[in-house]
Amino acid sequence: MKKIIFILALLTTYLNLSSQKLRDNVKIITNIFEIEYSEKLEQPISVQYTVQCFNGTESRAGMDFYTNDSIHTSDNKDYVNNVWDKGHLAPAADFNCDKEKLYKTFSYLNCSLQNQYLNRGVWKILEGQEREWSKIDIVIVKIKLIFNNESVVLPTGATVPFAFEKSIFLLKSKKTYKFYFENIKPIKNVFWDYKIN
Repeated sequence: MKKIIFILALLTTYLNLSSQKLRDNVKIITNIFEIEYSEKLEQPISVQYTVQCFNGTESRAGMDFYTNDSIHTSDNKDYVNNVWDKGHLAPAADFNCDKEKLYKTFSYLNCSLQNQYLNRGVWKILEGQEREWSKIDIVIVKIKLIFNNESVVLPTGATVPFAFEKSIFLLKSKKTYKFYFENIKPIKNVFWDYKIN
């Protein structure tokens, strides 16, 4: 009898999940970022934020990425035993002025399947430059994730972005920089080499 009840519970769960229509684009606006998210891809489509802390000291100890109850996102299983980092798009270091803002960056809504060498290399160096610019300017960043027919769909369901386009706007000095990074191990480690405008 317990086995039949268990099978019925599994079947009910499966039918409920399969009847939910995954959305192409869900907009999320918080006090730290604006995100367009694709439940179908289980990845953000775009993220926009303003650098808020260039020298914050709030600790991220004990923080890990978390899912959202109302939006179907990627989760930990998409990042296990592969080359993909849980790449913050709005970087934690840009919001570590207080614990609440820092914690918000750990949402899977702000997380992308990003090649570990890109995430820990030239991408991270460019994030550091954003904070340097923010010492004397207002820095707004918009990241567009590129998906195409070469984007890999993982067995766990999430789609790996093919590339990232990052636009950085310096409001006071009226400068704009645009960068393009394929989601692969970078050949060069100087972010200016990825500038496209």
